[in-house]
Amino acid sequence: MHERSSVSELARSLRSEVNRYSPGEKLPSSRALVERFRVSPVTVSRAVSQLVSEGLVVTRPGSGAFRAETDAAAPAPGDTSWQEVSLSGDGGPEVVPRTVDASGVLVTLAAPPPGVIEFNGGYLHPGLQPERALAAALARASRRPGAWGRPPTDGLPELRAWFAREIGSTLTGADVLITAGGQSALATALRALAPPGAPVLVESPTYPGMLAAARATGLRPVPVPVDADGVRPELLEAAFRATGARVFVCQPLFQNPTGVVLAPDRRARIVRAARAAGAFVVEDDFARRLVHADAGPLPEPLAAHDPDGVVVHVRSLTKATSPSLRVGALAARGPVLERLRAIQVVDSFFVPRPVQEAALELVGSPSWERHLRTVAAELGSRRTAMTAAVRTGLPELALPHVPSGGGSIWLRLPGPVAGEPALVAAALRAGVAVAPGRPYHCAEPPAAHIRLSFAAVSGAAEIAEGVRRLRTAVDELPGPGDSLPG
Repeated sequence: MHERSSVSELARSLRSEVNRYSPGEKLPSSRALVERFRVSPVTVSRAVSQLVSEGLVVTRPGSGAFRAETDAAAPAPGDTSWQEVSLSGDGGPEVVPRTVDASGVLVTLAAPPPGVIEFNGGYLHPGLQPERALAAALARASRRPGAWGRPPTDGLPELRAWFAREIGSTLTGADVLITAGGQSALATALRALAPPGAPVLVESPTYPGMLAAARATGLRPVPVPVDADGVRPELLEAAFRATGARVFVCQPLFQNPTGVVLAPDRRARIVRAARAAGAFVVEDDFARRLVHADAGPLPEPLAAHDPDGVVVHVRSLTKATSPSLRVGALAARGPVLERLRAIQVVDSFFVPRPVQEAALELVGSPSWERHLRTVAAELGSRRTAMTAAVRTGLPELALPHVPSGGGSIWLRLPGPVAGEPALVAAALRAGVAVAPGRPYHCAEPPAAHIRLSFAAVSGAAEIAEGVRRLRTAVDELPGPGDSLPG
C-alpha cells in the first residue's frame, strides 16, 4: 500500500478510537500500534502527528501520546455576516465583480479518500516522480555557495538561460523570468496583459486553473471552440473583432483537456490574428515534457518564431517532476517583460533560491534525460491501457481523440449535461474519482464530459480496476437506453 494511504487509514482508525480514552489518558505505545496494525514506525509517527495537528492528541517526549484535554468552554462564535457585504463588490458601478472560485482546480489537487482510485489527478503518480534524483539535486543544491542567500529577482541566470534554450534558439536568458510554477506564471501574465473587466479569449474547453485565475483578476473569459486540430482560427478572428479582446490564452501542444495538437497550418494564422488585433497570445506549454514515446516530432513553441513579441510563453518543470517542485518560466519580448517583472516582484519578490538551485542540479544531471525517457514510455503505455479499457468496458462513452502527450483522456457522455454530476458522484461511491467536464468550459458546455487521468495511477492494473468501477457507476444510473441519466 502506498505510504500516504497507510498514514491516512491509520489516522482514521486512531481518530475513531480516541474518544474511548479519558482526557489526559495515555494511548497505546508506538510499538503496540506497529504490531497491531502491521505498519512501519514511520507510518505510526506520521499518523499520530496528524492527530496532534487536529488537536485530538498531545505528545510528551519520553512519555508517549495522550488524549488531549477538552476545552472547558468553547469561545462564542463571532459575527462575520458583515463580510458578505464587503466581499460582494457592490461598491458602485466602477467596481469590477470578481469570481474567486477554486473548485475546478481543487478537483485535481485534492487527494481522494483511501481506497479510491485517482482518475482525477493532475500530476504524475509518485512512482513516476524522480524522487531519488530530486533528493540528490536538493542535497547538492544546499551545499552550493550562497544557496540560502537572496537570488536575483528575475531568477538565477543559469536557470533562465536553460529555459531559454528549451523554448527556442531565438530567445536568451534576458527574455525569461523564473516563476513559482506554471499557475503562478499564468496568473501573472493575465494581470499584466489585461485590465479588470476586460475580455480574454480562451480555448473551449480549457484548463480550469486558468479560468479561475482570469475570473479572480476580474477578467471575462470568452470561449473559442477547439476541434481535432486545435483552436479554430476563423472563430478566433471573429472573437477578436466582436470583443476587442487583447489577450488569447491557448495550449497548442497536448491541449488540456482534449489532448489535441494545434495543426501546422493554424499556428502562424493565430499569431497573425492576434498581431492584427494588437493582442497577445499567452502560450501555455505545460505538457511538452509529457510527450509519449510513440509521438512523432513535436512542433516548436509559438514563441520560438515570434520576433514581434506577440507570444508570452509559459512553461514549468512541475508537471514532469513533482507537484512540489514549483519552478516555471515566463518568456516575453519587448516592454511587456518589464510589466511581467514588476507584477511578479510585487506578488512574491522571487522564487526561493534553494528551489532554483535544485532545479538546476536536476536538469543538469544525467538522470534528467533518463527520467524523461521513462515518463514518455510509461505515459504512452498507460494511455494505451486506458483507451483500450474504456473502449471495451465503456463503449457508450465517446473518445474523440487519443492523445500522444499529456496525462489524460477526454470522454463525451451519451446523456445531456445534467447527467454529469450524477455520474461523478456515482463513480466516487464505486471507488473511483473522475473530473467532471463542466469546469473546463467558461460558458454553457455543448455536451457532458468527464476527464480521466492515467498519469496519476500506478499502472495498467489500477487502470483496469478503475474502469471496472466506473462501469459499475454507469450501470447504477438510469437513463435513456440504460446508459446515462437524461
